[in-house]
Amino acid sequence: MNYALFYHSFSSCWNHGNAHFLRGIVRALLTLGHEVTVYEPEIGWSRQNALKDGGEVALAEAAKLVPGAKIVGYDDVLDVVEGAVTWADVVIVHEWNSPELVAALGAKRMRGGHFILLFHDTHHSAVTAPQEIESLDLEGYDGILAFGEALREIYATRGWGDRAFTWHEAADSALFRPMEADEAETDLIWIGNWGDGERSEEISRFICEPVSRLGIGAKIYGVRYPVEARQTLAVQGIHYGGWLPNHRAPRAFSRARLTVHVPRRAYVEALPGIPTIRVFEALACGIPLICAPWRDEEGLFPSGAYLRAYDSETMQEAMRHILSDRDTANELRKRGIEAIAARHTCAHRAAELTQIVDRLASSNQAEILQSSQPKTTVAV
Repeated sequence: MNYALFYHSFSSCWNHGNAHFLRGIVRALLTLGHEVTVYEPEIGWSRQNALKDGGEVALAEAAKLVPGAKIVGYDDVLDVVEGAVTWADVVIVHEWNSPELVAALGAKRMRGGHFILLFHDTHHSAVTAPQEIESLDLEGYDGILAFGEALREIYATRGWGDRAFTWHEAADSALFRPMEADEAETDLIWIGNWGDGERSEEISRFICEPVSRLGIGAKIYGVRYPVEARQTLAVQGIHYGGWLPNHRAPRAFSRARLTVHVPRRAYVEALPGIPTIRVFEALACGIPLICAPWRDEEGLFPSGAYLRAYDSETMQEAMRHILSDRDTANELRKRGIEAIAARHTCAHRAAELTQIVDRLASSNQAEILQSSQPKTTVAV
């Protein structure tokens, strides 16, 4: 089949946490024999900030990560919509796109476009900023891809019913895999953006405080950290490394002894059960993982794939345990890798996507056949 994927950015992951999964899905679809074209705006916010952050080399590397993918930049929304849908069988629109683009594709579908049109939501704004989603014109869309069951339920209650599907993120196992390192460069690594106040307290409580009390080495990578936050990290002896391009994360993981998952508050309170990409990344790379409070309500990961911490003290104890007990660390590595290989690679998600597309295509065909049947009257 021919897939047209509309992303805010393929080459840039600057403050773009979904880049890993979106790239991995392209790779998985290509592996299955599909034709894939990714459309992204020429002047995207993520790309522009990456360039300001000195990311020319990283962007060039990222553009070559998925051989066979066709990347098309565009300036004019209406022109790109007309060009893309003339050949596409399936069009997927990621939520980080302009309302104009979202509406234009929906309108084209409603005017008789012969393609399956899906809206892909990987954010918490449906509950934290519902006006943003409500302002999008999704009338012409065939279905919703929601990256967690809690989010799918929200769309279902808003009229989408069985046309809303749970489609979790997953690891691009071609890139995110265990790597050998001569020796660890630090005890703890954390990769995550500041979060605009959505987890600043949690970063302090579940990373900075236990690291400081244990006196261990730690590195933090991410963007949009305010000056005050960077100063606090320096005072506590934590190295701040700035933006780490996503495709370089597996190598960085291999040089540390453990990592942690500190979810944004929305994924603990408003959308419980959605792990976000960082859990998949860590487990795929085989680095021991400790999760700050977060409930795996969908049973995505088996017991023993990671350790749980409930407050600063239990996080400190979990860190100490991993660093001092090699058997525990090795068991966490093993179970994490197995968990991803069993259920959570982009190949798994591509297979799920094809099932969703087949279901919607069958439904659409049934509707067409029904509408084309001649009307009959019953004599009374």
